Amino acid sequence: MTLPATPAQTPSASAAGLWKPVLIRAAVALVFGAVTIFWASPSVQVLAWAVGLYLLATAGAVWRSNALPVAVPLVVALGGIGALVTQSDAGVALSAMLALLVLGLLEVVHGLRKRDVLARDWLISGVITVGTAVMLPFFTSLGAHALLGVAGGGAIISGVLWILSGLTLRHDAKTASTGTAQAAGPSASPEAVN
Repeated sequence: MTLPATPAQTPSASAAGLWKPVLIRAAVALVFGAVTIFWASPSVQVLAWAVGLYLLATAGAVWRSNALPVAVPLVVALGGIGALVTQSDAGVALSAMLALLVLGLLEVVHGLRKRDVLARDWLISGVITVGTAVMLPFFTSLGAHALLGVAGGGAIISGVLWILSGLTLRHDAKTASTGTAQAAGPSASPEAVN
């Protein structure tokens, strides 16, 4: 196996540690998306609990990744609490819109400013999240089912993106650690040749 020629091509230790929170975020989004698909006629309480728990879990996954400022998961968590407290279509839509808008905009900024392994994924996820946030107010009058459909659709799309990113990071980290172990092994030393 050939090792990368430059340090820029080698996954960093921080990038190697990102795959777990990225996969957690993907799982959260996909579970929420599945709930929104299979719940035929949700009530306002179902909407509030589903969106609230989704935002709280997303805040936890974003916080665990340590990629965005601490204020971002805090705002997303407050949006989740707002959705749980309001228990109304308009309250949940407003809480989710604000939380997703902050998350999405800062993901876009992070994707444009940073040159890390997830820069493109942050950018794409940010656009999806901002799009979801912008669409929510237009579906408020249609009720819980429509709001869950919009939020769940965005969650599924971003969940697929994040699961692909997480699996890629995991593969790259495993490949890098295998390559490092092989390079440090006995076959790499000159004494092993004699």
